[in-house]
Amino acid sequence: MDSWILKLLLPQLLLPFIQHADASSIIKYVPGFEGPLPFELETGYIAVGEAEEDQMFYYFIKSERNPEEDPLLVWLTGGPGCSSLTGLVYENGPLAFKVEAYNGSVPSLVSTTYLWTKVANIIYLDQPVGTGFSYSRNPFADRPSDTRAAKRVNEFLRKWLDKHPEYFSNPFYVTGNSYSGKMVPAIVQEISNGNYICCKPQINLQGYVLGNPVTNFDFDNNTRVPFAHGMALISDELFEMYRYSLSEYWANSESVRSALKVAKGTKGKWERCDSANVHCIQDIKSSLPYHMNNSIKGYRSLIISGDHDMTIPFIGTQEWIRSLNFSIIEKWRPWMIQDKVAGYTQTYANKMTYATVKGGGHTLEYKPVESSILFKRWISGQPL
Repeated sequence: MDSWILKLLLPQLLLPFIQHADASSIIKYVPGFEGPLPFELETGYIAVGEAEEDQMFYYFIKSERNPEEDPLLVWLTGGPGCSSLTGLVYENGPLAFKVEAYNGSVPSLVSTTYLWTKVANIIYLDQPVGTGFSYSRNPFADRPSDTRAAKRVNEFLRKWLDKHPEYFSNPFYVTGNSYSGKMVPAIVQEISNGNYICCKPQINLQGYVLGNPVTNFDFDNNTRVPFAHGMALISDELFEMYRYSLSEYWANSESVRSALKVAKGTKGKWERCDSANVHCIQDIKSSLPYHMNNSIKGYRSLIISGDHDMTIPFIGTQEWIRSLNFSIIEKWRPWMIQDKVAGYTQTYANKMTYATVKGGGHTLEYKPVESSILFKRWISGQPL
């Protein structure tokens, strides 16, 4: 065998011998942040799948308010193949990168004010396997798929709760954005079915939250042109890629990997979105049947649209919500922050709340403060 081929395959061939199943650590310090972390962070792996060969990496942050009673969330970033670190440092977590000229050192982190962990415990999960720091010990594992990934997340959550029984009774929500619009409703159905049919521990499932969700090809894609025309947009490149590159500089630092207790030899170059290597079979063509089933079972849902998102235009999201044919119990109205309109909202009889964020883009990071206020009101059962 040519030496270059051997060098390429060797890390994969060694993975089955790396023992790192179900390890977790409390992290007090991370490179780039000055001083001890002002919140409780746990990182770790949970083994799932056949022979428990898929090692799912997570970041868990406790609520700052009342972790014993506050809701427990799992957060999934889209892609497929985008690390949940994206949510933690760009959208709704307690840390963010300080945007400054990169000088080759570990990028600096600062505290945020718009964190969802003020009122909720959050598990940021790297999924499907191969995403972020998650990996498989089987170098010949089957390609992940939407439906298989949903089952893996359900398995992960039950095993995680088994190791954290103090959260059994906390209200539980599945949350995410973008491509997670396919995954989250399917995961909710998996959890619900598992609670009913077979599985322990029972998960206190209450509902789900989605931001700018991929849902159905026809609704999502066919509205881009009329939306762009109406908004006078010529491009959907609404973010600075430099900000995203900071997470890659950070996560590829050996000092960061050591601090996070990432298993050595399990990951080459970390990429925020690794769709080139995470070849996920997209076998959920539409999540509408899952939304319908979850609504019939009585689960709450919050669907958020940034009204400047051209990737998943809000007019497409409105169309698929209307296609569910649920009656409106609270008509279209502005929701306010102090005396300013922050967006518009409408509530349906199936416990689904739809809300736009004025000036928001494809992810929460464009309007993090407004999105945080919206979430905190909804999760607490307050009017938006």
